[in-house]
Amino acid sequence: MTYCVGIRTQQGLVMASDSRTNSGIDQVDVCRKMHNFVAPGERMFTILSSGSLSLTQSVMTRLEQEFRAGDGLAKVETFYDAARCVGRQVREVAALDREFMERDHISFAVNLLVGGQIRGEAPQLYMIYAQGNPLRCTRSSPFLQIGESKYGRPILDRGIRFSETTLDQAVKYAVISLDSTMRSNVAVGPPIDLLVYANDDLAVKRYRRLTATDPDLMEIRSHWERELRHAIGMLPQIDFSGPPQDVTLGVTNSRAAGD
Repeated sequence: MTYCVGIRTQQGLVMASDSRTNSGIDQVDVCRKMHNFVAPGERMFTILSSGSLSLTQSVMTRLEQEFRAGDGLAKVETFYDAARCVGRQVREVAALDREFMERDHISFAVNLLVGGQIRGEAPQLYMIYAQGNPLRCTRSSPFLQIGESKYGRPILDRGIRFSETTLDQAVKYAVISLDSTMRSNVAVGPPIDLLVYANDDLAVKRYRRLTATDPDLMEIRSHWERELRHAIGMLPQIDFSGPPQDVTLGVTNSRAAGD
């Protein structure tokens, strides 16, 4: 299982992913799901991956081979072209493997988040589906998730605003979103890879890998839980003093005791 999130704000991008992979209930492994492609001063891409590990590794290997050869992500002219480039590799891996996987009733599962910037354009964030088609993050929907997304989404829905959320705040939202998911689903786990990309960095300048015992992660977790309990205590009480509403609450026996 996997959980990855990308957040786009007016100041840049925050990308975060867990590192747990499961081959069965008796085997839990760790594998990095964040991959960076950088030509300093020219372009920078961060790709987060979820789905079948063998498939995502194949996609990333092909992208890396192209990049080292000066092709693919190394030479696309726009970020949309970059998203299509990644999608093309997903399709090519599907052409190699999908038939044989589905013959054995194994689904072709690949989802990717692609964030970063090409010099001359604003930073962008895309999701790439298993069919290779891209979905762009927008100002009205300023974050994208892949993998086990449901537990970490509420805090993002309530908090992230493209024009108001700073990068430092987005980092906290991402960490709480990951931690909430890890708390509710043991198939998602640390270390957390965390990258902060400010507009026009065109390089990896702010990166952390948070282990389960990292002091910053532990402090954010304990502070969040403490403040959440405090906030619940400060909420107004629900008033139950009025007459019952006209709803069916169940079966009532009106006979007096002893009848």
